[in-house]
Amino acid sequence: MKHKKIYYFLFIIFLLFIFILSFSNNSFSAYPKIVNKIADAFEKIEDYIITISTPAAAVAIGAGFLMQKFSFGDEERIRTGKKLIRISIISYAFILLLDLLLSAIENLVG
Repeated sequence: MKHKKIYYFLFIIFLLFIFILSFSNNSFSAYPKIVNKIADAFEKIEDYIITISTPAAAVAIGAGFLMQKFSFGDEERIRTGKKLIRISIISYAFILLLDLLLSAIENLVG
């Protein structure tokens, strides 16, 4: 009779130990390394896109203005310059909005 109580007691202690380990942050599946590497890679890619898009948008807008100024009355070049300016501003705004959206999602999830 005493042996059964000891076995039950040890079994309950063992189950509690397993339960505590399965819900702790130190568990083997809490933060997989591959997920962290992929998340870091996406953050680096996002930073590179933001870093590259700012000067690219500035160059495109500058080229559009220069195309308009040096069109010498050619309607097609003026229209192309305006279109280039408009598209570059919209594209840069889209990239910034995506960055804002991803940051908001990241703050909500993590």
